[in-house]
Amino acid sequence: MSYNSSMYKKLERVIVKHPNEAFISQEHLSDQWKTFNYLQEPNFEEAVSEYKTFIEILEKHVPQIDYLPKSDKVGLDSIYAHDPVKLTPAGAIILRSGKKLRQPEATIYKDFLQEKEIPIIGELAGEAVSDGGDIVWLDDKTLVVGRGYRTNDEAIRQLKEITAPYVDEFIVVQLPHDQGEAECLHLMSFISMVDKDLAVVHSPLMPVFFRQLLIERGIQIVEVSKAEYDNLGCNVLALAPRVCLMVEGNESTKQQLLDAGATVYEYKGREISVLGTGGPTCLTSPVIRN
Repeated sequence: MSYNSSMYKKLERVIVKHPNEAFISQEHLSDQWKTFNYLQEPNFEEAVSEYKTFIEILEKHVPQIDYLPKSDKVGLDSIYAHDPVKLTPAGAIILRSGKKLRQPEATIYKDFLQEKEIPIIGELAGEAVSDGGDIVWLDDKTLVVGRGYRTNDEAIRQLKEITAPYVDEFIVVQLPHDQGEAECLHLMSFISMVDKDLAVVHSPLMPVFFRQLLIERGIQIVEVSKAEYDNLGCNVLALAPRVCLMVEGNESTKQQLLDAGATVYEYKGREISVLGTGGPTCLTSPVIRN
């Protein structure tokens, strides 16, 4: 059984977390949204309704969807199931979030993976911190890791060691300060691969060498404007090559994807995505892509 080492191959199995289990109730959201640095308080009923649409689209394309359980040890951000682990061809790496409030998620996730019999091939230790959003498979043999506020040098050293058997090229991308330490800039904030030769990017945040590397590899670039970047237009989940899912309201990005021959599905993501700055790639942890 080979696990995931791609952002764009056909999604066969995915881990998610329902807002019923992450947001819990309006009262809980009222109490917690400021602590977790959301843009404003999400509406619980709306969030559940948005998530229903989101899952309906996933269900049409993904044969197996696993739901993380409710746990009083984790907070609102646990809805963003992508970050506490990263899958490799041999199984999962348990990460340790650069956001302290999110660190307990890894323990819950580890138990969940064991229960689902998904192998764990490594775990960050010591001072290492990293979020899944900073780790991108450019292709099966190329792993790109963002060095920023959420992923430190020690994590990069450990990730390089753990993934060595599966990776020919390990690329470190220095992330900019951007909105600062409290905000969440991940490598995946400004790049989504939607096919082996098609990427959605927000170029102003990209280091020149990385942008050039994509172009040299023959990867066509869909440019996301600042306005659409702020509406998570750069956060696009590939359900299969050139079949993708994004937050609605990003018309220019959507049109460029359609022009590139992609099929685009949209969901209203104000409560579950925009307010917590976590788009469809953040809401999903791809376990198997084939």
